[in-house]
Amino acid sequence: MLTGVREQLGQALFRRVAGPGGPATRALIHHTPGPRWFGPDRPIRTVHGDASMFIGGLTALLLQSLHPLAMAAVAGHSGFRGDPWGRLQRTSTFLAVTTYGTAADAQEAVDHVRGIHERIRGTTAEGVPYHAADPHLLGWVHAAETDSFLRAHERYGARPLDPAGYDAYVADTARVAEALGAVDPPRNRSELAERLTAYRPELRATPEARAAARFLLFQPPLPLAVRPFYGGLAANAVTLLPPWARGMLWLPRVPVVEGLAVHPTGRALTRTIRWAMAPARET
Repeated sequence: MLTGVREQLGQALFRRVAGPGGPATRALIHHTPGPRWFGPDRPIRTVHGDASMFIGGLTALLLQSLHPLAMAAVAGHSGFRGDPWGRLQRTSTFLAVTTYGTAADAQEAVDHVRGIHERIRGTTAEGVPYHAADPHLLGWVHAAETDSFLRAHERYGARPLDPAGYDAYVADTARVAEALGAVDPPRNRSELAERLTAYRPELRATPEARAAARFLLFQPPLPLAVRPFYGGLAANAVTLLPPWARGMLWLPRVPVVEGLAVHPTGRALTRTIRWAMAPARET
């Protein structure tokens, strides 16, 4: 009976993040012969294959929204409200292909995304033009994502890396960022922190960013029965944000509650996800 529950939960989670074609895509990614961008021992495989990504992904979306140009591009072109699960599935597939797939498939995935970025142009409500292929904007999206994934794995990962391992993870992600068009992405954790600090003067919480935060945290497109589960993940995602980012998004910090309830819930939820999805990763 326990095995059946585990399989059902694992399959339900996998369908959410990978879509209906997930099993076929997974087989293609892992079983197609050929050289890879990253070998089996690389830290990017450890981080991106861990259940902590469920929390880190939400943190990344919240943090990325604080750049007005990035948020304008998402609000105007991504369809995250109309098709949030489709967007999640496309993102998770891209991460899987570039992390685990063949070099040829990884390059094809990158070329596809670059083509999309090239077409995404517009103007913010204040009249500032944006272009998704702008290397500076790509640099922000990459830095925010990498920092969020790293922090989530450090706190909730099954096997946290040592400092050298996390430096190597940042270096691995730089390989993908450069392929997407970012210029001189950070290659260790110190450089990553410096890069995030350098972007600070450009960041602010626009009405679109706060609306996106409300949608992600309080109005998820999920059945009522699973919203408490999602709420636990979302609460932990908020605790990973830098204090200045939480302040911009009007997300207050409650240290006692977070230490006694939120963090233990996050660890329990990621253990449950890891338990449920382990069979899928082994196929």
